[in-house]
Amino acid sequence: ELGWISKVHVNRPAVVRHAERIKKWRTVKGNWQAAWLLKAVTCIDLTTLSGDDTPSNVHRLCFKAKHPIREDLLKALDMHDKGITVGAVCVYPARVTDAVNALKAVGCNIPVASVAAGFPSGQTPLETKLAEIKLAVEYGAREIDIVISRSLVLTGQWEGLYEEIRQCREACGEAHMKTILATGELGSLANVYKASMIAMMAGSDFIKTSTGKEVENATFPVGVVMMRAIREFYWQTGNKVGFKPAGGIRTAKEAITWLMLVKEELGVEWLTPELFRLGASSLLEDIEKQIFYHVTGSYALRHDLAMA
Repeated sequence: ELGWISKVHVNRPAVVRHAERIKKWRTVKGNWQAAWLLKAVTCIDLTTLSGDDTPSNVHRLCFKAKHPIREDLLKALDMHDKGITVGAVCVYPARVTDAVNALKAVGCNIPVASVAAGFPSGQTPLETKLAEIKLAVEYGAREIDIVISRSLVLTGQWEGLYEEIRQCREACGEAHMKTILATGELGSLANVYKASMIAMMAGSDFIKTSTGKEVENATFPVGVVMMRAIREFYWQTGNKVGFKPAGGIRTAKEAITWLMLVKEELGVEWLTPELFRLGASSLLEDIEKQIFYHVTGSYALRHDLAMA
């Protein structure tokens, strides 16, 4: 429905001012902070997307996914029997089988997510993108993180973008599809809003900020714009679409701020792994350090959290 995006205008100064206020929000303390951090853990897509990934480091990642926080720390919080795991494990298609087998070996049902569709640049033919998606699903991925062709946004080819995402959605089959907008390369916040709307119209289960490989990744102004698009789409259609900020989220404080922003813009029902994910590779380490400090009153040494 091109009418939804034809007259979009984003007041950038107002969005930026709002984002600056978000950064100054006072964080929660004590047990409340621990609770928010554990909620953040359950929404993390624990990720490794390196050229030197091997079966062994993927197996290690999967073990950490099932045991994200040390057992004794969870017992101290009386949360050891709540089944706290991360939301998903995210890898390249070539490593999907390793992740599926590793999680199966430890008796865990955490979904495996795979990036696809020419990640991270999107500069591959559509036929290649679709083939990569189908292979990742065939290997056992239950979630697919596709990346759009930025040129379609920058040249205003909205129907072409819709058709590309629609075909990717069809190729995913039963797997959930997260559409990466690579917002740092879209040129304007208005384009971010329009691309978000098109992605949702084409059947995306999630919209995601970044690949983590751009110069600019997840930022609060972009987050606000994307969440407003999700809210508008929900009001218009009744369909809830998930949101995933990714790239550059490294501290526990940032994670809590993103959770608070989602609660503020979309409501409590979005604060579940089904509708909110944090794409991160190093965030979990800082969260575990903060929980360690909360429980023990001292800062963790390197050997205290070796698996982090």
